[in-house]
Amino acid sequence: MTHKVEIELGGRTLTIESGKLARQANGAVTVRYGDSMVISTVCSNTEPRLGFDFFPLTVEYREKAYAAGKIPGGFFKREGRPSEKEIVSARIIDRPIRPLFPDDFMGETQVINFIVSHDRQNDTDVLALVGTGAALSISDVPIEKAVSGVRVGRIGGQLIINPTIDQIAECDLSIMLAGSEDAIAMVEGGGREIPEADMVEALSFGHDHIKMILEKVKELKAMCGRETFEYTPVVIDETLIARVKEMVGDKLNEFNRIADKEQRCTEKKNLTKQIVEALDEEFPEHEKDIKTIVHDLDSEAMRVMILNENRRIDGRGPDDIREITCEVGYLPRAHGSGIFTRGQTQALVAITLGTKIDEQRLDELEGESTKSYMLHYNFPPFSTGETKPIRGTNRREIGHGALAERALFPVIPGEDGFPYTIRVVSDIMESNGSSSMASVCGGSLALMDAGVPIKSAVAGIAMGLIKGDDKVVILTDILGDEDHFGDMDFKVTGTTEGITAIQMDIKIAGLDLETMRQALDKARIARLKILEKMNAAIPSHRDQLSEFAPRIITIKIPPSKIGDVIGPGGKIIRAIVEETGAKIDIDDDGTVLIASVDGDAGRRALARVQELVEEPEIGKVYTGVVRRVTTFGAFVEIIPGTDGLIHISELDHTRVRRVEDVLNVGDKVDVKVLSIDPEGKVRLSRKAILDNGGTGTHHAERHR
Repeated sequence: MTHKVEIELGGRTLTIESGKLARQANGAVTVRYGDSMVISTVCSNTEPRLGFDFFPLTVEYREKAYAAGKIPGGFFKREGRPSEKEIVSARIIDRPIRPLFPDDFMGETQVINFIVSHDRQNDTDVLALVGTGAALSISDVPIEKAVSGVRVGRIGGQLIINPTIDQIAECDLSIMLAGSEDAIAMVEGGGREIPEADMVEALSFGHDHIKMILEKVKELKAMCGRETFEYTPVVIDETLIARVKEMVGDKLNEFNRIADKEQRCTEKKNLTKQIVEALDEEFPEHEKDIKTIVHDLDSEAMRVMILNENRRIDGRGPDDIREITCEVGYLPRAHGSGIFTRGQTQALVAITLGTKIDEQRLDELEGESTKSYMLHYNFPPFSTGETKPIRGTNRREIGHGALAERALFPVIPGEDGFPYTIRVVSDIMESNGSSSMASVCGGSLALMDAGVPIKSAVAGIAMGLIKGDDKVVILTDILGDEDHFGDMDFKVTGTTEGITAIQMDIKIAGLDLETMRQALDKARIARLKILEKMNAAIPSHRDQLSEFAPRIITIKIPPSKIGDVIGPGGKIIRAIVEETGAKIDIDDDGTVLIASVDGDAGRRALARVQELVEEPEIGKVYTGVVRRVTTFGAFVEIIPGTDGLIHISELDHTRVRRVEDVLNVGDKVDVKVLSIDPEGKVRLSRKAILDNGGTGTHHAERHR
């Protein structure tokens, strides 16, 4: 039997339906909004998977080409590895649902979202978030509460729910958020330098609409919800826990006061190893359980120290930022570079400036498009002192890169004023907390070093949270351990004027607006301090581009002349490129971009293009070449492809009996345009630019 609930959101009907598709899944729904549709499913096992010491949850978001009436490109004509959009969307869904599962539940769980219809107006990422929350709610999988999500935009100061794709392009604020009835669990998005108070208002607006959706999910659950299944909890022997606690004693509390990450980790590893060896005979094959117990005790020790003493692992107070150093111009051949170091986190960022031909071409369900600005984030294993295989870009790298890219986007100049393709690459050299925020800061420094006219510097900071029974401590600039053992990772980026990007993950049930407001205020204070350090290193963008960066000359030609520049089969434009060494790109609207590292090569290419598209002007003097001689005059090519006639009477002030007495084919001659008739025929005169005393003996220069 099919069950359905509906709600009006943003002037459109959101429909959640269950019972028609994917009925063997533990939970499955179809979400429709306009003509966009998503199938969301969840499957889970009651038994824990052997060998796993973590909750094995996987989330997929996959777009079907048929959803937009398209056939995939490529040889095999079927969907391949997920795109960046699909990976980022899957991560957005994963983050708010992971904390919903009981701590002792280790059954392998998989969430899959199929995008099966896309109207190119209603984006499907938020529908998949709604669908996942609804599928979990009606399933028999154990979760502690229901969640849902919305997108909030703002146009002209007016907040709107679930803006269309066209509207998103106009928004100065766009965020996705997920939450339960009583708290916000995830935030992802950004804006054009949004004040903190405006961001809190948007979060409150979005949360109100989430509550409305959850009321409908409740109705659906009442119609078709399953009774939660009984599962086998993962339980560790109480005797083993007591023995490990006894052997750990106060050592972890001591180790958590060691500021250096490497030394602290070494001490903890050695302690764990000693305990495993000591208990091997009494508790054989319990190494993973022992490591889990030590891990939990370590978390408790760190949290107690922060809550009771306001002291952090490296000795800082809750609001303190680690030491920061900034350097620019480190890489001699990159078009711009920056090194941003904060404590034991370091990003080396390089800028490459390219031309239009270097743009990234995207073929998505929404349609084809191009990107002239991109940021790529790399997290090599040596950044944490580890050895791991490098097998391509992982999901974490894509997610962190997308966040940093979004953070810098509002200050990137438009193509009209800066017609370059900009690639930012952040290679993490060292990591102990918030390398994505270091990438934002390093990226801002590198862009300024490259001479990219960004409107202002952008900095980022990661905020944390430790929540006790009756006390909450917000942490500024969190370490890796504080992220791992803490309750929140709240990243905020922006300028002195406001927020450009925001991302929040929490490990507890949710976060109230007042705590979020405090975190945003503390993040702003920290951001301004970091910006002071960055501005001391480079206060504004350089006036000149790197000598190794291409110089781009932009001109506009009549669209009717594009063919004259390109030539048959591209013959003319290839000849100009080969002759000058410059790159030439031509848009359909007649915009011509000429790029070359060598300025002279660019100028020569520009001159050639101008010659090809030049229109003759009445009264202007040209140096032309005689192409044909007749009894009544000579035809002279004054600009490529344009000939004019010098009548025999216009050759000289004195009478000319034969044209050949003055001009012959191949001669160069200076002429003046007398007139251009409506059909485009050009009348020329040699006589008009000769001295009045000139005679027919003044021959033109032979063109050799």
